[in-house]
Amino acid sequence: MTQRFGTLIVPVPGVSGTMYPVGTPVAISGRGSSVDGFVDGDWLPLAWWEFAEGRTEDVAGS
Repeated sequence: MTQRFGTLIVPVPGVSGTMYPVGTPVAISGRGSSVDGFVDGDWLPLAWWEFAEGRTEDVAGS
């Protein structure tokens, strides 16, 4: 399975308590209205409106 990546478009707290700012790249697992996001092993349960598919550097390079 291909690894999917996204970028946070709102600040999101991880399960560890760390608040991740807008623009943070995340690895994404799952599909639908909620997915699992991961930042350096920290789990972020994400709703569809909290992230955009793709990474900031992917968009900037186009």
